[in-house]
Order: sequence, then C-alpha cells, then structure tokens
Amino acid sequence: MKQAFYFLLAAFVFTSCSVNYDKTASGLRYKIYPSKEGKKIAANDFIKFNIEYLLQRSGEKDSVLNSTYNGMPGYTMVDTGKMTTYSFVELLPKSKVGDSLVFIISIDSLKSKGMIPEYNEVFKKGANVLGKVKIISVFENQDAMMKDYEAEGTRVKEKEVAAIESYLKEKNIKAVKTTNGAFVEVTNAGNDVKADTGKQATVQYRGVLMEKNKEFDAGSIDVVVGRHQVIAGWEEALPYFGEGGKGRIFIPSSLGYGPQGSPPAIPPFSNLMFEVEVKKVQKAAPQQQSMSPEMIQELIKQQQEKQQSQNK
Repeated sequence: MKQAFYFLLAAFVFTSCSVNYDKTASGLRYKIYPSKEGKKIAANDFIKFNIEYLLQRSGEKDSVLNSTYNGMPGYTMVDTGKMTTYSFVELLPKSKVGDSLVFIISIDSLKSKGMIPEYNEVFKKGANVLGKVKIISVFENQDAMMKDYEAEGTRVKEKEVAAIESYLKEKNIKAVKTTNGAFVEVTNAGNDVKADTGKQATVQYRGVLMEKNKEFDAGSIDVVVGRHQVIAGWEEALPYFGEGGKGRIFIPSSLGYGPQGSPPAIPPFSNLMFEVEVKKVQKAAPQQQSMSPEMIQELIKQQQEKQQSQNK
C-alpha cells in the first residue's frame, strides 16, 4: 500500500507541469481525480482524509513537509468561510468520498496574501507546495467523527508501540514499559535521589530517529518533572533514574512529537530513542503562579477602590 501511494504521488509530481489544472476563485490550482462512487461532500460535513505536502524548490530535491499516510488521518468539518480560501478545504465541496485531490500552493501567493510574513529558508521565493488529498469517509455528525478519531488514535499508538517492541526484541534490548507505552532501558539506576515529580533533573542526552538511526539533537537540559516542559515520553521515563543514572528511552510518536513532528529535524510520526544520563537531581524552585485575566481585573478594581478611599 505504501509503495503504491508513493508511486502514484511520483506520477503526479512527474506530470504536474503538463496537467491541465483548474483554478479556484482565490487562485489555487487543482485537479480532482474522481472515484467511481462516493457521497458528495457538502458544507458542514465532517470528513476523514489523508494528506501529504511536498515542498518543491528550484534546483533542490523535493522534500516531504508533512504526511498523514501510514499515520494518523486528518479530520475536519467542511467550512466554506473566507478563512479556508487558498487551501485544500476550498476544494472539498467540489469533491466526493473516494476522490483524490492534487493542488499547488505558490509560496509567492502566500506572501502576497499575507498568509506568511516573510520568505525564509523553507518557504523561498518562487517555490511551490504540491499537495495530495485522499477523502476517506464522511460522518453523520461530530460525535461519529470523534468516535472514529479515538479509534484511529488507538490504532496508531498500538502500531507505534508494536514497532518499538519489535525493535527491542530484534536488538535483544531489555526495557521496562511505562504506563502509556514508552520503554526504559536502565543501565545504571543511579542513587536513591530519584528524578520524581516535582524534582529538577539535569539531563545530558542524545536523540536519535529510530527508523533511520539518525541523530537529530544532543545536549543538556534542566527539567522539572511533572511540569510538562518536555515530551510525555520523557515525563514517564525520568522517574526510573536516580542522580547519576544512565540508560535509554524509547518513545512512540504518540508520546513524542506526533503528527506535527518538529521540523526540520523530526519528521511527523517519528518513534524516538534517547540516550540519557541524569547528572543532578535537586529540589525545584517554586513555580510562579500566573494571574488570570479575572484575577488581574479584580486586583485593578481593588487598587481603584483603595485610591478612591484615600482621596475622600
């Protein structure tokens, strides 16, 4: 299935210059490859779809910006409002379930429309984004969509965890599974001062993309466990180590950077491995409490009342 999709996408890319594209009112170039049968999409429908964005820049190899294929599908309500112009959502009312949509977004047009502030290293002048969408299904209501979304989330997570379990078995790595599906290999437990919730841990680390065995980051970081300063996989794994502890953490995408990834270093749906050493564990400084707008308004009111009382 994966090979068939990429063969199809390659065919779209190869022929994109010769395709007779249509154009929306906002200027989005597109082509719809219709399915034989399928329910017509209408405004306010809830749909499930796969999408891939391919960045095309002159003189450079095309690169995948984001893809839901073989990962978590996308879900949305079909909105025909102004905010959806110059995006694939604009094409949905023209489509039906089973259709494939190909569209081209001009970076220059994004700039002229104010949809990006400036050109940058990723979105260069003259570049395009080639998008491909496959409409999978339409739902009767939002509740039905959310039920399917939760089922897909469970399926994707189970697939990611299974991939890590297979990797650990193949490499003969003994690791403990955390509550939500990260895996911890402890090579040195460290002392009894554990990196528990509320403690600040200084961690030296090296991050690797598991599938590619490619390092994407390395360094040292101070983490207050339990304050969600780091990805969920770290939050679950760090309490397994004491000060001086060493080991590896294997994290499924669902407990890492998920479908968004962390471009450009971490692609979407990436399972990760971290080599970690807990250099120091200490009591964390008290967390500063932020004031809500209501609290600020009440404080201003009290100050005004106090000032009025003093002026009498």
